[in-house]
Amino acid sequence: MGFEGDDFFNCVLLVRSTFSPRKVLEKIGLIEKSLGREINHSAKYVSRTIDIDILFVDDLIKEIKSLTIPHPHIQNRKFVLLPLAELNSQLIHPKLGKSIVMLLSETSDNSTIIKQSKWLKNPGKDYFLSSFNYIAIEGNIGAGKTSLATLLANDLNAKLILERFKDNPFLPKFYKNQQRYAFPLEMSFLADRYQQLLEDITQFDLFKDSVVADYDVFKSLIFAKVTLQEEEFSLYKKLFNLMHKELPKPDVYVYLYQNTDRLLENIKKRGRIYEQGIEATYLQKISDGYFEFVKSRHNDNIKIIDISDLDFMENRQDYLTILSKIIS
Repeated sequence: MGFEGDDFFNCVLLVRSTFSPRKVLEKIGLIEKSLGREINHSAKYVSRTIDIDILFVDDLIKEIKSLTIPHPHIQNRKFVLLPLAELNSQLIHPKLGKSIVMLLSETSDNSTIIKQSKWLKNPGKDYFLSSFNYIAIEGNIGAGKTSLATLLANDLNAKLILERFKDNPFLPKFYKNQQRYAFPLEMSFLADRYQQLLEDITQFDLFKDSVVADYDVFKSLIFAKVTLQEEEFSLYKKLFNLMHKELPKPDVYVYLYQNTDRLLENIKKRGRIYEQGIEATYLQKISDGYFEFVKSRHNDNIKIIDISDLDFMENRQDYLTILSKIIS
């Protein structure tokens, strides 16, 4: 459109991202460059190897020097509107206040659009999901369990199960007085984890392919051994063993290891007030507890991944490295 040249292949994708729109634009530029796109400094349209545009970001309306959201030419391009209508026909243009179907019916673009017979797909997805239906991500406090579980669930169309620690009234009290609140804290966590995993994993979700959780129920026993007195732990263990028998077991158990200094940095960075008093000795005891558990299990489905020098949230290659180690 706008110049003479060969036909294009066009598609519209729905993407979930943890990055800001400006960061997404930066990543897009790197992708285009890696695929051989050359920057055209003239005002004229020319053929290019690839051209990736941001159409919408939720309902955001934003205009800065390098980026306008929504894309200003959506309503004028049938090759955008037609695949977008197939993706979500009822999507409302936040600036124009009209649905995509309505914009498609009103557009002045009379180009002929031919639908291709092939579907795009994630080449690694089928292999990965055929191996694992239930993935548990584990690690010490501040290791990055929730972040990795969220990324995996989005990439694999999996049901995401996140630990509900924020709702536990004993947690802030425990960090102020561990000896007094250790037992009620561990008991409440055990009851909540048991109920959540039993309901969320055994309940079939028609629209999800698998389950990814940011914890495994066995963490209850690991933390309880560190925090409880001997008599309390003995009682706790009996109850845990009764509950553990009824819960589904993960197909793969991923343990994210980070050294203590890195854990303390992460805890400080995320800024939860009640966690700021956590000491290195406590983290080390938790880490030792996890390794004792891992050594007592001679299963091929346990993956220990050292991520002390990785940043999978900012570096896509680090994330792919972790993914390959889970699969291997």
